[in-house]
Amino acid sequence: MTKIIPLGAEGRERAGKGTARQTRRDGRIPAVIYGGKQAPLTISLEKFEFTRVLHQPGFFTHLYDVTVDGVAHRVLPRDVQFHPVTDFPLHVDFLRVTSDTRIVVHVPVEFVNQDKSPGLKRGGVLNIVHHSLDLECPADNIPEHITVSCEGFDVGASIHISAITLPEGIVSVSHEQDLTIATIVAPSGLKSEDNAA
Repeated sequence: MTKIIPLGAEGRERAGKGTARQTRRDGRIPAVIYGGKQAPLTISLEKFEFTRVLHQPGFFTHLYDVTVDGVAHRVLPRDVQFHPVTDFPLHVDFLRVTSDTRIVVHVPVEFVNQDKSPGLKRGGVLNIVHHSLDLECPADNIPEHITVSCEGFDVGASIHISAITLPEGIVSVSHEQDLTIATIVAPSGLKSEDNAA
């Protein structure tokens, strides 16, 4: 089940650059909630609360209940615009979601059982090709991460997406037929031994 985090917000009467600048001067971050066959809702977020939430792992894969004037909106972050110099968040886009909503998200990959890989035991190196996967999943069932087991893989082996069991209802949207997630490569010492042999 996807983690749902509460987030307070205030409504903004008008959109536009001038209003957004004033919102930032007031110590708040302008944002918009769109989608769900409803009109876009312009809001502002408390600067420190949002910055703390933004820097938590998995920000783009968690759902948020954004409460505006006593009404909670279930949303998923889709974009954050940052200041080019200070890296401070300038604007946030949220997408309204329901239990029927299917979305594409980047889900991080976690590698386990490295001690059970013959290739890694022999000194091979895990070369990660994709640190995250593009997956289509129900909005209320976004995985925190996808676990990839290195068990049984030797030097020269590739770990493909077909070797992973994705959770029910979740599919890969990669344009590659059988996406390579990682390879186990020989370290330079092992290569020179093989060449000498």
